[in-house]
Amino acid sequence: MSSIAIITTGGKQYIVKQGDKLDVERLAAQATDKVSFDTLLTADAETGKLNVGSPFLSTKVTGKVEKQFKDDKITVIKFKSKIRYRRKIGHRQHKTLVSIVAL
Repeated sequence: MSSIAIITTGGKQYIVKQGDKLDVERLAAQATDKVSFDTLLTADAETGKLNVGSPFLSTKVTGKVEKQFKDDKITVIKFKSKIRYRRKIGHRQHKTLVSIVAL
């Protein structure tokens, strides 16, 4: 079955299908836990049927947490010329790897 869905988590929207793996903002779940996501839209490629929620559909997309990890480090630099002000800090965002189990 080749259906897709648009889910929302962490203030972002993702296009997913069954078997996909996503890096999402950190979820409060341990590895191998099941999580469900609000569904905004579903589409079936075979029949061409499109379901749009207002704002969400009653169906949920189910995923399984693979692991919790930190993303790559980014460097943030603040600088003001002529007044000797420089700040350099790094940041690593907490992420969760989720595999989509069922639509």
